[in-house]
Amino acid sequence: MKKIYILISLALMASVATSCKEEKKQTVIITQKPVVQKPKAPQKMGDYSQTLPIEWMGNKYTIETILTASESRPMVTDGNARFYDNIIKLRVVRANGTTFYEHTFSKDDFSACLTDNFRKNGALLGIVYVKNDADYLYFAASVGSPDKSSDEYMPMVLKIYRLGSISISKDTFLDTAEEEEI
Repeated sequence: MKKIYILISLALMASVATSCKEEKKQTVIITQKPVVQKPKAPQKMGDYSQTLPIEWMGNKYTIETILTASESRPMVTDGNARFYDNIIKLRVVRANGTTFYEHTFSKDDFSACLTDNFRKNGALLGIVYVKNDADYLYFAASVGSPDKSSDEYMPMVLKIYRLGSISISKDTFLDTAEEEEI
């Protein structure tokens, strides 16, 4: 009888050993297919034009500024999006309709005043008439981040001499009501 119990025990152990064999683990990994994002088209910062009549040296002049996005200039980026750089056509016209001064500015015209970052990633943001005196027309110019929500820019002063030459320098004065220097 002991032999029967031993045989039954061995048979039970053999059946338990075969029934406890390890199941195969599934290696199926479910993921989502990556969505290929199309590169966004370059953005424009917005075209504008302005005409401003002034009096200078006892004569009437009209200052015309036209800002346009330039597809021929290298693209600039704010780190997230690409933008067209701008060009600005500045024209000073006498009362009789003749042109006193005309030039189409790009960021390159202001390169000597810019940091490496603004030279590479900045855009020409604007040129705005400020004031005049006996010798000069004064304009504020800026190159900076193309993102409209950013306030990063390099302020500069553009002066047109009464004989037609220009000078460009960094603007070192803060914009306050008390400051009158440019």
